[in-house]
Amino acid sequence: MGQLEDMAMFVRIVEAGSITKAAEQLNIAKSAVSRRLKELETRLGSQLISRTTRQSHLTQTGAQYYQQVNSILSAVDALNEQTSGAPTRIEGTLKMTAPLSFGLMHLNDVIDEYASQHPNLNFELDFSDRRIDLIEEGYELAIRIGELRDSSYQAKKLALIRCVICASPDYLARMGTPETLEDLEDHELLQYSLGQTNSIDLVDAEGKKHHHTIDAKIKATNGEFLVDLAVKGHGITFIPTFIAYQRLARGELVPTLQQYQLPTLNAYAVYPKNRFLSQRCRYLIDFIAERFGDDPYWDDF
Repeated sequence: MGQLEDMAMFVRIVEAGSITKAAEQLNIAKSAVSRRLKELETRLGSQLISRTTRQSHLTQTGAQYYQQVNSILSAVDALNEQTSGAPTRIEGTLKMTAPLSFGLMHLNDVIDEYASQHPNLNFELDFSDRRIDLIEEGYELAIRIGELRDSSYQAKKLALIRCVICASPDYLARMGTPETLEDLEDHELLQYSLGQTNSIDLVDAEGKKHHHTIDAKIKATNGEFLVDLAVKGHGITFIPTFIAYQRLARGELVPTLQQYQLPTLNAYAVYPKNRFLSQRCRYLIDFIAERFGDDPYWDDF
């Protein structure tokens, strides 16, 4: 192995958090990773990672080396892409994660087209609502919806996410259609509980803000589950349109309280900061942003 490969392996150890996790991501033996790290340290004449039986951490020299090595590897990757003369040759493996409902409902056609355009590209896709640490688990790209709080990531906006208050026609016929927020006190509410709040802020036609506490009959972390319950008449739900749009288009759900403007969110492409973003990721991000944008097809209902 050459020095660039050893440098890349060192970066993987640091970002994975341990030799063991780096070995798993690289799909090689832990002993091989440990040996190559030792050889690198011997060649440099400095200890980069202080290791004990229970934990390991970067030495001061290791931290400085990590920052400079990251810059070198990013520059090498950029140079290789610029020199290849084949900007449309997208290859390698793209390891990406996305929210479960969004991935299943809206990325199928995207991945189908992108994979067809780039037959040399492989995919590892994780459709899950769990919060994944991209660096620790070796992901190159994530799609995330909502506020971004982690400063170690960079992000590009992909789409505007709107929400809707809706219920089934049968439920509204049985329980009555709410005319004001206060009317919701007399209704069963179904809450999409990926967020950590039990309240919602709305704006009326005059621009006045209203803060409403949600006392939910049923909470769930899966939006499709709640939409199905709403269609079956279990209550009123506040839900992103990208989840409910098909049922709304078919009339199985109908919007209510439309005089209020609901908060909007954004869908982002998220990737580790200070890491070179490959062509396969850059092209896919642009492909998705062009496909969805601020007026995504799911809002045409």
